[in-house]
Amino acid sequence: MMRMFPALLAALVLPMPSPAQRVSPHEKTTGTIAGKTITIEYGRPYKKGRKIFGGLEPFGTVWRTGADEATTITTPADLMIGSIHVPAGTYSLFTIPNEKEWTIVINKVAQQMGAFEYDQKMDVGRAPMKLEKASSPLEQLTITIESRGGNQGVLWIAWDDAIATVSIMVH
Repeated sequence: MMRMFPALLAALVLPMPSPAQRVSPHEKTTGTIAGKTITIEYGRPYKKGRKIFGGLEPFGTVWRTGADEATTITTPADLMIGSIHVPAGTYSLFTIPNEKEWTIVINKVAQQMGAFEYDQKMDVGRAPMKLEKASSPLEQLTITIESRGGNQGVLWIAWDDAIATVSIMVH
């Protein structure tokens, strides 16, 4: 057990991995709502036969919602994500998966390694997400922003057998 401590300590103090050191591919996805382009950058891990939610990602625990660095969301306009007022800017986006409902977490510290440095005191806010069962398991984590017309949209997070959604409104 003590042998693991130096490796853990090194992992916490070393800089974020370079693109060459990453195992999972990374993606930048965008969605335009009311003429404003919202961008999400995240690592896209694969299922690889693993039990994801309630297994690899425990229920009730803050998850980086991707691989490697924390997922980030950048908005040029003020948003409402669920019940969270999010001013224009760049933030980290976390989720807390549970069996019946997820929680989305928007945090002021955009650049952080996974959830290792996560500090709840830096949250902009938290809001519930609707959870549906996928008709078949999704191999790779996928995050999408969908316009619903006018200033309304939906943020989708889908992986394994879970599809979590939350409304977005541009101010």
